[in-house]
Amino acid sequence: MLALQPDPVNGFRQVVGVGGIGSGIVFALEGEQTLGRNESRLGKLLDARDYCKLHIVQHYIARFMGAGKVPSTFEVVPIGVIGGDSVGRQLREEMETAGLDARLVRTDCKARTLFSVCFVYPDGSGGNITTNNSAASAIGNTDLQAAQVLMKNAGPRGIALCLPEVPLEVRHEFLRIARECGNFSAASFVSLEIVPAREMNLYASLDLLALNKEEAAALVGHPFDANQIDRFLKDCSAALMALQPNIRIVLTAGERGAYGFENGKWQFCPAPPVSAVSTAGAGDALLAGILSGLSAGLPFLPTVPPSGAFVKRPLRAALDLGVLTASFGVTSPHTIHPEASLSAIFAFAELHGIEICEEIRAMCHEVGVDSALAREQLRGT
Repeated sequence: MLALQPDPVNGFRQVVGVGGIGSGIVFALEGEQTLGRNESRLGKLLDARDYCKLHIVQHYIARFMGAGKVPSTFEVVPIGVIGGDSVGRQLREEMETAGLDARLVRTDCKARTLFSVCFVYPDGSGGNITTNNSAASAIGNTDLQAAQVLMKNAGPRGIALCLPEVPLEVRHEFLRIARECGNFSAASFVSLEIVPAREMNLYASLDLLALNKEEAAALVGHPFDANQIDRFLKDCSAALMALQPNIRIVLTAGERGAYGFENGKWQFCPAPPVSAVSTAGAGDALLAGILSGLSAGLPFLPTVPPSGAFVKRPLRAALDLGVLTASFGVTSPHTIHPEASLSAIFAFAELHGIEICEEIRAMCHEVGVDSALAREQLRGT
C-alpha cells in the first residue's frame, strides 16, 4: 500500500481528534421547494453510507498516511463515545480496519450511537437532522485527559483536530490542552456554532480553520457573493486575523474549488471537472487531504501562485491535495469513498490530466501488514 511519509522536521506524525462518531441515512427529496414546518414530503431512501465528521476526516488521513500498518510511523487517534449498539460496534470495526487507533473511543452502554437523517434536493443542496442526545454528547474532560499524554509526547509534531457533533465546551477544553501540549490545532464549525465559537474565543487557539460559504457568511455577517469575492475573502481573513494573526484559512467554494489564506494572502485552487454523485462529506475530505499534505511536509499553499486550471499545473501543495481529495470523494454516493487510498488519488489525478510532481512522489513509501502490531511498535518508540 502506498502512503505518504511524515516529515520529521516540517510535518506531523500524529492526529488526535475530537468530534462526533456516528452514521446516518440519506433521503433524496421530491421537489425543489424548501421543506416546510408542517409538511410531509416523499423521498427516496438512497443506498448511501453516511458518517460523521471525525470519522470521515480521520479515515482519509489514516489511509493516506498508512496509519496502523507496518512500518508506519503515523498515528490517527479519535476521541469519542459510541453507544453499546450494533451501529457502534460496526463503526469501531470500520475505524480500526482503516488504521485508526480506537483505544480512546469509549462505549456507553446506556446510550445510542450518534445518528443523522440527511436530505438532499434535486439540485444537490440539502441538510440533516442529527441527534443531540446520543452517546457522542456524553464525552467529557475525563476522555480528553486520557489523550493528554499522547498529545504532549507529540508536541509540535502532533495535530489536534477539533470537529463538530460534540459540545462546544468540550472542544474548548480540547483546544486548551492542545495549546498546552504545543500541538498544531485545526478545526471546523457548523454555521450555528460560528458566533458562539467566537464568543468563546476558540478561534484564537487555532492554526487552521476550514469553512464553507455559509459558515464564512455567518462569520462576516453578509452572504457570499461570487461577484464580490475579493471583498468577501478580505472580510473573512480580517475577522479571523483580529483574533489570531497567524491563522490559516480554507474556504471551500463547492464545485469551483477552494481558497486558502496564509501570511496575508489568498490563493485559489480550482477543482478538476467531475461528475458529482454526492457532495456530502466533500469539505471533510478536503480538510483531510490538506492535513495529510501538511503531515508529509508539503507547504500549505504553492510557493509560486498558480495560474490557470488544475490540469495545467502539477500538484505541489497541501491545498492542491485537499481539493483533489474532495473531487475524488464526490464521485461516490457515500460520505467516505470506499476506495479511498493514496494510489487511488494518484490514479484519479492522472485520469484528469493532473501531474503529481516528483517532490510528492519522493515523499511516498510502501507500507504493508495492517495489524495491532504496528501500533504496539509505534508506542514502543
